[in-house]
Amino acid sequence: MTFALDGAPIFELQPVPEQTALLRAETRRFALEVIRPAAQQLDQMSPAERIRPQSPLFDVLGQLKSLGYHRLFVAAGADIQATAAAQAVVLEELGWGSLGLATAFVVDMLPFRLLHRMGGDAAHRELVVPWLDNQQELHGCWAVTEALHGSDALSLRDAASGGFGPGELQAEPAPGGWTLRGRKSAWVSSAPIATHAVVRAQVGGASSPRSTLLAVVDLDQLGVRRGPPVDMLGAREDPQGELVFERVQVPASRVLAAPGPATVAVEDQVLGILSTALANIAVGLARASFEAALHHARSRVQGGVPIAAHKNIQLTLYSMFEKTETARVYARAALTHLAQAAAQPEAGEGEVGGASARHTRTAQIYAKRIAFEVASDAVQVLGAQGLSRDQPVEKWFRDARSLLIQDGTVEVLALEAARDILAGYEHDTPRSSGRGPNRWSRTW
Repeated sequence: MTFALDGAPIFELQPVPEQTALLRAETRRFALEVIRPAAQQLDQMSPAERIRPQSPLFDVLGQLKSLGYHRLFVAAGADIQATAAAQAVVLEELGWGSLGLATAFVVDMLPFRLLHRMGGDAAHRELVVPWLDNQQELHGCWAVTEALHGSDALSLRDAASGGFGPGELQAEPAPGGWTLRGRKSAWVSSAPIATHAVVRAQVGGASSPRSTLLAVVDLDQLGVRRGPPVDMLGAREDPQGELVFERVQVPASRVLAAPGPATVAVEDQVLGILSTALANIAVGLARASFEAALHHARSRVQGGVPIAAHKNIQLTLYSMFEKTETARVYARAALTHLAQAAAQPEAGEGEVGGASARHTRTAQIYAKRIAFEVASDAVQVLGAQGLSRDQPVEKWFRDARSLLIQDGTVEVLALEAARDILAGYEHDTPRSSGRGPNRWSRTW
């Protein structure tokens, strides 16, 4: 059982523990009272205004950290299912409040979450501990996309990807670590405000997925230059910008995966984290759009009756409800699956800690599509009001459209999942989408 904003009970098909229900209610209240007003304000600001020190962006991220939400995503408890349920409801409620601020929260955590899981003692002491202790100045981003490759070079790993050409960010071995030279495109979420980035760099000019370096890079050091924030259609609360690296040093203690067979497995772990997070955030966006349409249909009188009395509106509302509910079930199941897999001992060659890459990708693809379809239906139900900047539905539609491209286009993600299905559908052990030989990787 959960509750609407007016306190009325709403039946939920997937019950959660009482403690998680209380967390959900508190997160929804925070989303309503803090996140939504900040999102509306940020959406109307110029790109430069959004990243100034007094911006509401920093206030929201700071409050989330002060309330301890970031610790939930590195929690290690015996009840994995309960922890995953708590993460899922938090992500959904944040997405219900604001897509941009929810994604900013996720990428803000990423470097420190990965170092917590994969880093050594030095990285844990220098970065993870201060981050867990609510150090407000630490902010992260996920720097993978490149102007000449998009995010396809990471998501798509068939034979054709070998012809993409050299990566725009190159890594060279150096004493005690690596040196980076090159750039990431202007579409890196949170880059203009980040202090640390998870970067993917090519080594030696090779195009093989195994010839890449994944590392956490300090963006405040000499040699790093941030480009100006760009003006985007949707998710404007999370600033995007270019990163340029001019002989930037990366100590070995900050390397998540050096070139070799393990690199692709680590990449799949990162993609799994982001895919399941975005899936649950997208469910929140879909639910916000559905609830706005439902409220409007009940209250808007046209032709002498509320428009909810018209059968076409009833069918549209049912379709929106159906899509949102099914997306929630899949998104939560995928996040729980990933959490359970992460708790298992390291898997062998060809496996990703037991997690199914095709299923985590599918969660992201499906929820993104659902969010866009439901947001589009919400605009249609509201009619001309849905096109007005005075209505949050107009913003949510723009946000939902951006989701179809964010973190990899749904087409490229679907192609990679399709190849994984062709290669290993009958396997009882999930396999990394980019590891191990298979006959489909060369022919499909």
